[in-house]
Amino acid sequence: MSIFEGIRALLQFTTIFPIGRSADFDAFANRSYLYPVAGYLIGGLAAIPLLFIPHPLAAAAVALGLLLLFSGCNHFDGLLDLGDGLMAHGSREVRIRALSDRQVGAGGVALGISITLISFGALASLAIIPIAVLVAEVAAKASMASLTCIGRPFREGIHSYLFWRSRPWFVAIAWLLTGPLFLLPIPSIAVAFALFGASATTLILFFSGEQLFGGINGDLVGAANEIVRAVVFLSLLIVL
Repeated sequence: MSIFEGIRALLQFTTIFPIGRSADFDAFANRSYLYPVAGYLIGGLAAIPLLFIPHPLAAAAVALGLLLLFSGCNHFDGLLDLGDGLMAHGSREVRIRALSDRQVGAGGVALGISITLISFGALASLAIIPIAVLVAEVAAKASMASLTCIGRPFREGIHSYLFWRSRPWFVAIAWLLTGPLFLLPIPSIAVAFALFGASATTLILFFSGEQLFGGINGDLVGAANEIVRAVVFLSLLIVL
């Protein structure tokens, strides 16, 4: 199975884009380090219309809307589930049950609104909104790749399927794929600080998942996309 088939499977898994015939999912499962490739495509396409929207508030709103649309809201759904799991009181089993419940509770709504407001406020305050969108989306996908590789699953599912087919060195490749971001017309220190914030957030999510749920699942990986994106926006705002 070629790397191109892996990219097709990745895009069918992470986006709503019509990629043609169904790709072999194993082609991506065996190369989950490719996650940042989806970040370049999603972030790049979302950034294009922002070049023609001069008002930052409108541009930030359109950006977040496009990012949710292009991903089919799959990662946002994971964020809502994580919010419910975090707010559940009781044993680890109770938290896992709340995390896995398809109903959205107050915890999910609160976390979803909070992360969205942070993302919107930070992005609207930046003068480089299109570039910030690209950087954040690629970094978020590198975070997903990392949790996929190192996050021991606490139950069977898509995450466990990807986890058992990944290798620890996939993490290094995923972050190496963020290298082209340093070619963007912004200070390299800003990109470095954003990637540092993304990696630190990934570690926090990893250890939190281990402590609260006994491991990682697909909801946590998806939530990482939304949370890391918000952290990257904030990181760029602090530096720039």
